[in-house]
Amino acid sequence: MLLLMGAGVTLASPFSRASSGRYAFELVEREVKQGYGTTILVRLVDERTGKVVPDAVLFISRIDMSPDGMNAMTAPLELQADALPGYYRFETDLSMEGGWALTLAAKIPGLPDPVQGRLVLQAVP
Repeated sequence: MLLLMGAGVTLASPFSRASSGRYAFELVEREVKQGYGTTILVRLVDERTGKVVPDAVLFISRIDMSPDGMNAMTAPLELQADALPGYYRFETDLSMEGGWALTLAAKIPGLPDPVQGRLVLQAVP
């Protein structure tokens, strides 16, 4: 089960630099369908090699409408099983069209600090 809470990260692009500078969360698709049962797919990439990081453990995830100035507008976010290592599939209910920020934090074995990122996506009709 994921702990739903905010992380103090300020990056606001579909490619989010991680705290170590070597890793980045990336949205597979920047636009998603607004509504219930929306799927968001994210990968964690080692920027030195361009390969996904298969063994990270996500421990913080949150989605809100802060890109549109509505920080208090949040949505449920549930991590789903994904068959591809290094990819993280979330299901959410995006009640409104517009900009949504997905905040993530993960622990990569061998790194002292967690990897954090904030990805901005668009919910479209």
